[in-house]
Amino acid sequence: MQTFKHNGETAENPPESLSFRHLLGAGDISKADLETLLDRAAQYHIDARNGTPIAQACAGRILAALFFEASTRTRFSFESAMLRLGGQVISLEQGMASSVKKGESLADTGRIVSAYADLIAVRHPDAGSAAALAMESRIPVINAGDGANEHPTQALADLYTIRHDKGRLGALTVGIAGDLKYGRAVRSLVTLLGLYPDIRFAFISHPSLRMAAPPEGATVTDKLADVIGDLDVLYVTRVQKERFADPAEYETVKNAFTLTPESLARAKKDMILMHPLPRVNEIDPAVDALPQARYFEQAARAVFVRMALLALMQKPMPVTI
Repeated sequence: MQTFKHNGETAENPPESLSFRHLLGAGDISKADLETLLDRAAQYHIDARNGTPIAQACAGRILAALFFEASTRTRFSFESAMLRLGGQVISLEQGMASSVKKGESLADTGRIVSAYADLIAVRHPDAGSAAALAMESRIPVINAGDGANEHPTQALADLYTIRHDKGRLGALTVGIAGDLKYGRAVRSLVTLLGLYPDIRFAFISHPSLRMAAPPEGATVTDKLADVIGDLDVLYVTRVQKERFADPAEYETVKNAFTLTPESLARAKKDMILMHPLPRVNEIDPAVDALPQARYFEQAARAVFVRMALLALMQKPMPVTI
């Protein structure tokens, strides 16, 4: 096999297959899948940095990007990833312009779109929507966020930045702060990090925004100062305004957590600060200049992870009509 260098280490090119057909949640991803995807993403990253032509792994293929909910980074990075791999994109933005508005089920939508594309990436405000769409789909479906449930490709991108910047995924203390009740990216991230048994978690949030069932042994606190000096990674999320049934409840917690340079004064110099974006007021812009800030690099690198996912998930689909 060919080998390549990444962060000073030599690794083999990953195998050409994954264990799952559809990616509906982080639980679908095995540790072997994760390492395969991150290795392939690292190769794309290296090629892009060096100006090496990218292999057109998706030439002649079409991605259907079905977005029933607002998105910037996820939608654009999926579309960019497909185009960089030589494929094409058909897209649906704010999907009530589709036949779903007429009452078509997600299962029927999946069945129909299967005739027009080779892969589907879907974002929808309802938990379980990606699974419903995949029920009748003849082509692979990727969950690009289903309500407050999961966001597995965001978690893959997050782990890529952690591995890239820390050089490993094990033996780390990871703090997760902000909206841990409604944050779907948090749920998927914790699942994937859980593949590494020596990960230590600290969850920092307003009491009303705590994770329902944190991993055993995790630290749970509403004070960042209690844990900041121990963290190798600090992952911050915004309060998910769109998930609150009661606007008054959101108003009481929207300013519960704001990170400033002063609150990071005791952080390790090599700690990395991450955020899935968009941010609202949970990270003061003055933090952007600190050496720990990685959230904009994190967003940019996501395209390499989604390139790896699209390249490895595509399947030959014979026309059966």
